[in-house]
Amino acid sequence: MELKRVVVTGLGALTPLGNDVPSTWEAMINGISGAAAITRFDSSKFKSQFACEVKNFDPLKYFDRKEARKYDLFAQFGIAAAEEAVNDSNIDLEKIDLDRVGVIWASGIGGLVTFLDEVSSFAKGDGTPRFSPFFIPKMIADITAGHISIKYGFRGPNFATVSACASSANALADAFNYIRLGKADVFISGGSEAAVNEAGVGGFNALHAISTRNDDPATASRPFDQDRDGFVIGEGGGALVFEELEHALARGAKIYCEVVGAGLSADAYHMTSPHPDGIGAANAMRLAVEDAGLKLTDIDHVNTHGTSTPQGDLAEIKAIQLLFGEHAYSLNINATKSMTGHLLGATGAVEAIATVLSIQNDIVPPTINLFNRDPEIDEKLNLTANKAQERVVNVALSNTFGFGGHNTSIAFKKFKV
Repeated sequence: MELKRVVVTGLGALTPLGNDVPSTWEAMINGISGAAAITRFDSSKFKSQFACEVKNFDPLKYFDRKEARKYDLFAQFGIAAAEEAVNDSNIDLEKIDLDRVGVIWASGIGGLVTFLDEVSSFAKGDGTPRFSPFFIPKMIADITAGHISIKYGFRGPNFATVSACASSANALADAFNYIRLGKADVFISGGSEAAVNEAGVGGFNALHAISTRNDDPATASRPFDQDRDGFVIGEGGGALVFEELEHALARGAKIYCEVVGAGLSADAYHMTSPHPDGIGAANAMRLAVEDAGLKLTDIDHVNTHGTSTPQGDLAEIKAIQLLFGEHAYSLNINATKSMTGHLLGATGAVEAIATVLSIQNDIVPPTINLFNRDPEIDEKLNLTANKAQERVVNVALSNTFGFGGHNTSIAFKKFKV
């Protein structure tokens, strides 16, 4: 069968850099860090006392007070990001077939805030079970997809993807495939996460996964730097509207770019560590390029997973060199987590948005905090160090990887009729 073409027609973001797409993008281009001391709880006894929190989020801009209490923070973030994306797409809900509009929404963890609050309250009580009737609906990872569909009346395919930090990238890959197979006309897809609480920070501290650079949070996320000591935990949401090309053209939609390929693979190696030679990551990128019907030399830019972990950064660089060979030196490689921190299940969507905007604006956001390049990283590779770089970006890959060895790479391309 002939596959449908898929384009991006709407974007929405709520991140540690800004509460919408324009403010997030401006901060990225200017190399601003979203890291600061934790405000959500007293972190004085924790090894890490900082995070990339969303700032000045007011749920009452999106929900009335009674409704807001029914949603965990991760769902609030997701609904807010989806609202911006739907508005940005200018979809007229009265003129489209709502049976053919779906939602695929991701979260790596789900309602961790709710889970911690409810279990803590029970543990401090006398053993009498006094749980909120909203405990389970607020906690489950799929609920945001349901809430978005209810809000807009979208009756197409609706579900959640969970693959740790690759979750929202997998959601985008699924949305892309459903549309090009003719199963739907439009998808609102992305992910959200709200794990900056005692359980989230304490759990990642126990794994020795997050930075403990408490003296200087703004420089703590250091992808590719020899002094990196782990990622900076973040929170937020990202949403993209994927649309079948003819459907978008028929309604005169603005088109950011085209989605042309998706590659998924597994490391089959370790519970939390990537394959040291980057084999799984290389396979995901290769599959995305092949799926797009492109050559490796067509790729201009790779937005890496680039978490600022000692093992992960090197494995991904090895994957890029293994796959691209000499062409790796022609790529703009960057790591936007140096600014946003690691948004866990939301990170794939937020970084996809950055990749889309790099193509639209022909500019690549920087990898900030690259003070002392890891000597194991080839000095000829362009890591887009510390300042944004202007260049024509025709095709770009957005990489996202997750605990369990999940690898996803999505290819985006400048749109041409």
